[in-house]
Amino acid sequence: MRSSPHRFRPARALVGALLTALATVAALLAATAPAQADTTICEPYGSTVIQGRYVVQNNRWGTSATQCVTATDSGFRVTQADGSVPTNGAPKSYPSVFNGCHYTNCSPGTALPARVSGISSAPSSISYGFVSGAAYNASYDIWLDPTPRTDGVNRTEIMIWFNRVGSVQPIGSPVGTATVGGRTWEVWTGSNGANDVISFLAPSAIASWSFDVMDFVDQTVARGMAGNDWYLTSVQAGFEPWQNGAGLSVNSFSSTVNTGGTSPEGPAEPGGPAGCQVRYATNVWQDGFTADVTVKNAGTSALDGWKLGFTLPSGQRITNAWGTTLSGTSGAVTAGPVAHNARITAGGTQTFGFQGSYGGSFARPAGFTLNGTACSVG
Repeated sequence: MRSSPHRFRPARALVGALLTALATVAALLAATAPAQADTTICEPYGSTVIQGRYVVQNNRWGTSATQCVTATDSGFRVTQADGSVPTNGAPKSYPSVFNGCHYTNCSPGTALPARVSGISSAPSSISYGFVSGAAYNASYDIWLDPTPRTDGVNRTEIMIWFNRVGSVQPIGSPVGTATVGGRTWEVWTGSNGANDVISFLAPSAIASWSFDVMDFVDQTVARGMAGNDWYLTSVQAGFEPWQNGAGLSVNSFSSTVNTGGTSPEGPAEPGGPAGCQVRYATNVWQDGFTADVTVKNAGTSALDGWKLGFTLPSGQRITNAWGTTLSGTSGAVTAGPVAHNARITAGGTQTFGFQGSYGGSFARPAGFTLNGTACSVG
């Protein structure tokens, strides 16, 4: 018996309508689903990867009380932070996100470890979420070591304190102020017994900022706490809580390390450089000031034994200096290197600083020369 060509149309129509409905539901679910499900970590040293390039770590060591962090697409938040430790000691943890290597845990595709002299820039940005009713800092943790190690404790730790709440303070003691990245910081130095620490404290809370990590590395080198032949191993951002801390968040984080500096084995330039640039950043108060000086070799060859000449305005006198040897403390001054910053690679920089007094109105030097060649000032 021959079947009618219309016999199965109702069944096919029903199936088609059902498939259409299912597709609509699937589309609605896809539209409302997050790009990546949040991941909660409660293991003391548990971690996960976000954006395919950064590691979020719980990193709890100072208490047995539970701490949990929830990694998001762009950062993390502290969802549980039980327990507390005395504020005159070490914090209980450092929940954070990082680019680089931390105790053999390396972020995917990282350029770190990288030799300091070979890094042209290391831009980073952060957006923090703060809470009250806790004792903590919001800080970057930047690690430097003479070797390209990916495990254990590095020799020098740079901390950038964006905010502190409660009676907490950095390791060591205050040694003055510095202008870094266009901001003024209180500087502390000390040792925690395992590594040297230099900390930069903001005078008031910074909720978000974009900056170059190398500005802080240069300052650390200038103060003799690292060398340009050392390695940057990781750039981390998070919180050190002493008491509570639930609700703290890194809303967004980025870190890039651009390598392209000249190798320190390159040939030295015997005379003056083909060009130079000087950045003269000051922090001025009544009758006193500090100056952070960055010297850039704009030539095509490395420069050894550099000497930067400048004339201090009338009434100014240098009372203390770091990262340099000085000839003269008033009037005509020549700044030379110390052991760790004797070479300026082609396209590279060296940094030093000094503290001084002044009378009358404050002014900056009118010009600079590097090994006799006039420098531009920026």
